[in-house]
Amino acid sequence: MEMIQMSPRRPYLLRAHYEWLLDNDLTPHIVVDVNLYGVNVPMEYAQNGQIILNISPRAVGNLELTNDEVRFNARFGGVGRQVSVPMTAVIAVYARENGAGMMFEPEPAYEEDIESEEENSPVADNLVLIRDSKISRDGDSPDDDPPQPPKGRPALRIVK
Repeated sequence: MEMIQMSPRRPYLLRAHYEWLLDNDLTPHIVVDVNLYGVNVPMEYAQNGQIILNISPRAVGNLELTNDEVRFNARFGGVGRQVSVPMTAVIAVYARENGAGMMFEPEPAYEEDIESEEENSPVADNLVLIRDSKISRDGDSPDDDPPQPPKGRPALRIVK
């Protein structure tokens, strides 16, 4: 029997679970692999190569769950951000309240996407990240540090 190339089922399952969770008054979250190509999320909130994003209507604006990506606007630490996640990077969808949802299994269409992106991306195995705090700049001295706040209890008075 000949195998017919089918489109990935992940976007359909994601949309179905999203609607199901909302219909049951639950808060949908997605788990995203931040290491994949095309992921545009606030990396400062990622842990262990993943980020959990609340995609409920109260948390995001302009949510689009397309066949290729999840895209929305949200606030992180009070700062508005545009988030886009390729469907390849969505690992799971679940409810915050009770964990109901599902993890997505690997799909051949997405495996091919990952392999082609790895082939086309420049190899950077020998690069090392250097933090700004380790870089010495001309003119840096202890005098450039901000003043230390006074120690002890704050002294506030009520003015009538």
